[in-house]
Amino acid sequence: MSSPAPAASGQASADAAAIAAEHAAQRAARWDDACLAAALFAVDPVGVGGISVRALPGPVRDIWLELLRDLLPPEEPFRRVPLHIADGRLLGGLDLAATLHAGRPVAERGLLAEADGGVLLLAMAERVARNTAAHLSAALDTGEVLVERDGITARTPTRFGVIALDEGANDEEQVPDTLKDRFAVLLDLNDLPYQAALPGDQDPAGIRAARARLPQVEVPEDMLQAICGTALALGVDSLRTSLFAQRIARAAAALAGREAVAMDDVSAAARLVLAPRATRIPMPEPDDAPSPEEPPPPEENQDDNPDNQSPEQDIDKPLEDVVLEAAQAAIPDNLLALLKMGAMRSRSRSHGKSGASQNGSLRGRPAGTRRGEPGAGARLAVIDTLRAAAPWQRLRRAEREQRSQAGTGGTAVLVEVRQDDFRVTRYKQRSETTTIFVVDASGSAALHRLAEAKGAVELLLADCYVRRDRVALIAFRGPGAELLLPPTRSLVRAKRSLAGLPGGGGTPLACGIDASVELADGVRRRGGTPVVVVLTDGRANVTRDGIGGRARATEDALASARAFRTAELKALVVDMSPRPRPDAEQLAREMGAVYLPLPHADARALSGAVQAVS
Repeated sequence: MSSPAPAASGQASADAAAIAAEHAAQRAARWDDACLAAALFAVDPVGVGGISVRALPGPVRDIWLELLRDLLPPEEPFRRVPLHIADGRLLGGLDLAATLHAGRPVAERGLLAEADGGVLLLAMAERVARNTAAHLSAALDTGEVLVERDGITARTPTRFGVIALDEGANDEEQVPDTLKDRFAVLLDLNDLPYQAALPGDQDPAGIRAARARLPQVEVPEDMLQAICGTALALGVDSLRTSLFAQRIARAAAALAGREAVAMDDVSAAARLVLAPRATRIPMPEPDDAPSPEEPPPPEENQDDNPDNQSPEQDIDKPLEDVVLEAAQAAIPDNLLALLKMGAMRSRSRSHGKSGASQNGSLRGRPAGTRRGEPGAGARLAVIDTLRAAAPWQRLRRAEREQRSQAGTGGTAVLVEVRQDDFRVTRYKQRSETTTIFVVDASGSAALHRLAEAKGAVELLLADCYVRRDRVALIAFRGPGAELLLPPTRSLVRAKRSLAGLPGGGGTPLACGIDASVELADGVRRRGGTPVVVVLTDGRANVTRDGIGGRARATEDALASARAFRTAELKALVVDMSPRPRPDAEQLAREMGAVYLPLPHADARALSGAVQAVS
């Protein structure tokens, strides 16, 4: 009798080979779509708006960029936007050297005006400054650059496309939403191997022919309905997205040599535009039985329509189904996890970066200039001072000549700088973040999941140590709360205090929240940014006075939670219950905090949630 082990081993190898082949096919399809996106962008850069390419520097991204450059006409401008570009270089303004030489204001063209009819390459787009993103968004919307600075007012028409290189190392580093909403295509090339990145088969001559054909391409009514219906099914609410899908479909039809958009073009638009923005996975509609009032189909049409369906059903329903299936095939497998982390990021005011931003300090990163005199730590911005004085040189020269003719002085100077022209440098720096862990060590928590909560806190402590944040530990049990670890950077001390935390006793939840508010207020007064992480099941049974009583204790806990929200502190409430309960969720709602059930939170989710609120 033969053993079944070899057969089982062969079946496992076959399954592994099938899975590997499926993954390889998916990666090849993604690269084909990326090459198609580059070709469609080359056909209509202005209509497409832009492409966000999420990929770390490497050969795959380089091959894609080289493919795009080969497809774009060489005579069109291709400009690179530095990360920390000044507004004067981006928008244009006063040409200081020419102004000082000519004695009158001379304007210079900015980078946005220079890119008219071409492409802008935005490097490290996940770290772009907010003002730069706002200027780019305004130029993409209006098709012009408005300059009102340094005594110059000008409107310059400019239309261009943007390639945003997103080099984010984690989920917290993302291109600003104000830019992504104005880009048609969102690509992710991070996990594509080098072997899959083969040069595309598009011809620059075909791109030029598609550009000439694009104005004549029409979109039939049923194709527009398919685009809008698919967007609704995927939960895409932005109207810009549907417009971008229509433009991508027109570019695809022009590239294929068609003068009307076909189903293949709409399917490509669904994969490239709609699928990356999906907010839900559409569920199949149940097959409803026909109503008894519905009349039967005519007998004479049964031969032409064997399925007893109307002609509209034969055309419309299959078209929308095909487009929706094409979009679903391109939806990432971890869509629900990404949406959950995205919702947490949306509640964060600092976009996951450590520490809050402080403006006007005397050290940190330069953040522009302001009018003022040097001294008391303020540093004179020489170039900006000369830029403020340059437009007035002609008037001041005339005043000097009048004074010279009147015999009241008027020494000849090259540039006259007055007190009102002085500009000093402003600086911006991020304050130090202190993560305050408030751990429920009562008997109910110990009975439930105190050990797992300790493990989760240890993971978060390690993550805070990597970010060089301070950590503090408060435990509440029995009659009150106790500060076990003042704010420190010592990971060893934090782990030792956590390991020695006993469990048992009542749940003075109000005392724990009050202690966290007091400690956070001290951190804030010292210039830091406090972030409170509360681990509890939300079931209080000890009042502020240390007296038992669940009803009174719950009222005290909710009152402390409302006081916490009044203090405007950032917080995360982690539910330690074996099953999520409404008590902890209500507590988080009263505190104005993010709620996260521990049964659904692995190490990555907890770390991401803390970064999202910090």
